Amino acid sequence: ADFQAIASIAYQEAGLVFPPEKAPLVRSRINRRLRMLKLRSFSEYTHYIATEQGQEERRIMISALTTNVSSFFRESHHFDILRERVLPPLLKSARAGAKIRLWSAGCSTGQEPYSMAMTLLDFAPDAAELDIRILATDIDPNVIIVAKQGYYQERAVRDIPDEMVKTYMRPVQNGGQNGYLVADSLRQLVTFRELNLLAPWPMKAGFDAIFCRNVVIYFDEPTQLDLWPRFEAATKPGGWLFVGHSERLSEKLVTRFCTEGPTAYQLPLSAKPSTETE
Repeated sequence: ADFQAIASIAYQEAGLVFPPEKAPLVRSRINRRLRMLKLRSFSEYTHYIATEQGQEERRIMISALTTNVSSFFRESHHFDILRERVLPPLLKSARAGAKIRLWSAGCSTGQEPYSMAMTLLDFAPDAAELDIRILATDIDPNVIIVAKQGYYQERAVRDIPDEMVKTYMRPVQNGGQNGYLVADSLRQLVTFRELNLLAPWPMKAGFDAIFCRNVVIYFDEPTQLDLWPRFEAATKPGGWLFVGHSERLSEKLVTRFCTEGPTAYQLPLSAKPSTETE
């Protein structure tokens, strides 16, 4: 009953699905919270998060239950498409004065948006002088803190091409460990925000490209079917959507997105924008 109560809250608040076989995983992740709060049982914990005083703990619980796995240039073919097909027309528009907006939805500890920024700057070193920005969001405030810090251990940087490491990463020592800090040129392009994808989105402008990869696999089909049209509505005509290697837009979906490569989708240029540009 206690597991079911926790699983139910995780689903209602964040769309996370935990079948009964995931009970040991859930218990192990919540155990630390019990110790921190000096609670003696899961029953006490479920009662606490149901109270007014336990509202903040619900957010902390969602963070504890969220899986955060990320790496630089993960699923590298998406960054090839970004460089070769997405950016050339966008940079042409940007140099003519247009706003360009990219979104990393479910950015975890920041490797994805920083990979986007490296790809952008490598293609267009003048990007910082143009009206180009990357929004990076995640439901977990703890990973947003890590992403903003922009510090990564040496092993995490191995996925970045050597030339990019030299250009965009600064070697530092942290507690006797070798690591790297992202360059200011990357930080200037990326804005990090906490956002629950199931809640209303405050962004008014449409996006030219959205990366939402290995996020919706944690949602059930009804939640996915609600979410994909919202991404479509947030995408500008001609804009792109990139999803994770095990994710697909459902065949049950009526969508204007066209498949343009493995787990890459594009809206036709003639599509009417569903959101206003600021």
